[in-house]
Amino acid sequence: MTLIEGLQDSPGLLMLLCALLGLMVGSFLNVVILRLPRMLEISWKQEARQILDLPEEPVERLSLSHPPSTCPSCGNGIKPRHNIPVLGWLMLRGRCASCKASISVQYPLVEAATGLLSLACAWHFGWGYPLAGALVLTWALVALTVIDLRTMLLPDTITLPLMWLGLLLALVPVFIDLPSAVIGAAAGYLSLWSVYHLFRLLTGKEGMGYGDFKLLAALGAWMGWTALPGIILLSSVVGAVVGIVMIVARGRDRQLPIPFGPYLAAAGWLWLIWGEAIKSAYLSTY
Repeated sequence: MTLIEGLQDSPGLLMLLCALLGLMVGSFLNVVILRLPRMLEISWKQEARQILDLPEEPVERLSLSHPPSTCPSCGNGIKPRHNIPVLGWLMLRGRCASCKASISVQYPLVEAATGLLSLACAWHFGWGYPLAGALVLTWALVALTVIDLRTMLLPDTITLPLMWLGLLLALVPVFIDLPSAVIGAAAGYLSLWSVYHLFRLLTGKEGMGYGDFKLLAALGAWMGWTALPGIILLSSVVGAVVGIVMIVARGRDRQLPIPFGPYLAAAGWLWLIWGEAIKSAYLSTY
């Protein structure tokens, strides 16, 4: 029996493999989450200096592969065994092996979340193309969620390829047919774009960023236009509840912006896995 045959015939083995793969991908996503916004900032500054015809200045060499991972406090390299997803952080008890500085709990949380969500995708879809697509979408949504929480940014370098990939998968089709994907991408973008401009006309303020439009367009390309009302409703309810809790429990200033991308990403993932069940449960109440 080949490995592929074993994965096809053994759901447990498939889920285990996807969970382990998710843990490893989660470790890489931490690199993306920390470095991609900085890489974009460096690029934007270079472009601004060129437009303003300012003299060039030394630029930090930074990519997803360079420099190697180091402790941000002491600069010492991280040993391979300490880079083991989740376990490495636990072995170090959340502190650098050299300088004992605290290591953010974000690292094991992102790794564990990516592993668990990948396992859930394997459980729901089983072996096949939908699982491969669901894993890619899940990993992208994890990265976008944490980046938006940290920086209030949803990078085009993730959202736009995600949208195009959803449209390409519709050619097969993997999740939905091509007309539904095209309409979903257009409707996803235009719906939030319209809300944004209406809110700005009424209040003079910007209620969300363009990255939110592109993320919903990507979700529409993957799941079709019929999924958009449910995704918007889920994300709005969760966002409102979390916002109210933060204001009441933590005294958060109501004027401080709250990123909407994480709620869109969470609602999109929930709809990917349980969309039909949620829709059936909602319709059964009427």
